[in-house]
Amino acid sequence: MTTEYGQGHGRPGRPGYSGAGAGSPAGRHRLPTGLRAPFEARTWRELGYLLLSLPLSTAMFGFTVAMLSAGAGLLVTFLGVPVLAAALAACRGFGSLERTRARALLHLDVAAPEPVRAAKPGPMSWMGALLKSGASWRHALYGLLHFPWAVFAFVVAVSFWSYGWAMLTYPLWQWVFPAYVGVGGLQLYGDETHQIYLDNPFEITVTALLGLLVTLATPWIVRALTSVDRLLVQGLLGPSRLGSRVVELESDRGAVVDTAAADLRRIERDLHDGAQARLVSLAMDLGLAREKLQEDPEAAARMVDEAHGEVKTALQELRDLARGIHPAVLTDRGLDAALSSLASRCTVPVRVEVDLPARPAPAIEGIAYFVVSELLQNVSKHSGASRATVDVWKVEHRLILQVMDNGTGGADPVAGSGLAGLAERLDAVDGVLVVDSPPAGPTRVTAELPWRR
Repeated sequence: MTTEYGQGHGRPGRPGYSGAGAGSPAGRHRLPTGLRAPFEARTWRELGYLLLSLPLSTAMFGFTVAMLSAGAGLLVTFLGVPVLAAALAACRGFGSLERTRARALLHLDVAAPEPVRAAKPGPMSWMGALLKSGASWRHALYGLLHFPWAVFAFVVAVSFWSYGWAMLTYPLWQWVFPAYVGVGGLQLYGDETHQIYLDNPFEITVTALLGLLVTLATPWIVRALTSVDRLLVQGLLGPSRLGSRVVELESDRGAVVDTAAADLRRIERDLHDGAQARLVSLAMDLGLAREKLQEDPEAAARMVDEAHGEVKTALQELRDLARGIHPAVLTDRGLDAALSSLASRCTVPVRVEVDLPARPAPAIEGIAYFVVSELLQNVSKHSGASRATVDVWKVEHRLILQVMDNGTGGADPVAGSGLAGLAERLDAVDGVLVVDSPPAGPTRVTAELPWRR
């Protein structure tokens, strides 16, 4: 359903539905991607990663095998426990080095795993916690698995890289081979009766073309090889899914508590500064009117009329406060009617379009309403816009909200504004807030929420 308040404009482009034109600066390159790949910094960084993997993984593999074998063999005595604990601690150190190397060369940022937490102070408790830590054993498993893969990746990368460039540049250096019966060339196969040389222009050209194909294919082979390294680093050297989820839930719980406390403070402030103050003044006016009722009935009637106006104002403030928490129209009729009601009270003409197959979870509806309410308040107070749009739709299992205005732009969610609070509120329910607000405008704020919570 589309509802327009004031003069609107065309529907804003949704994320994923539009892209840069072929003639835009971002879409133009002097060379196609396939021809640029051998010279890109990414290719050389990934090649360097594969070259370094062999010596580092060899050292890690040898150390891990030796220490785990010694620790397992010494378990019949007490010495096996500290040896295994030292081996796992060293493997975690190797893992930290690998994460740093992946961050520098692969631009892969993997968080450190959960630390070892000993139940009690002391070396025995620490060794026990280290042996019980799943992250420590995953680091040891990485040391065992990465070595054979590093050998394979090193051989493949070096072979393709060296053969590709050697064949591509063969016309430049084929003259270094000794002449045979007066003709220079590369001896591929030879015995006492038969010898083959790449010495004529056709053979040299074919060799260079084959080298060009291999050289152009090598960066993609290198990327495929490093993709396996990425999976190993992410899967074995990062935090476990359970640990990450626990940390995320703890963070979300803190955000929810802070948000609830901020809402309570806001409600208390609005009541104290608004309706409560008016009701106190109203009680005083009515008391004075009662005292003047016998002496000056006309003055008492005027005071009652003024008090009646104050009652209406206080009731309106209470309605606005309740509407800001969770309006009745949202519960009764859903987002479409609630957002239309919000748009009708905005000082800027707003067009609202809601395209939902059904109603999301009540909690998600409440958060969506609050987000749009805050964004429209920002449009009214800070944007300087003459029109705005609100679009709501569903993509798979996510609810998408988009508020766009033609104002001056420059909204920054990291500057401590209300947008930062909205981002925290959305993050508490696994939502995302994306702000696109260049200095000259327009401003487009997109919020993504789970359909069900």
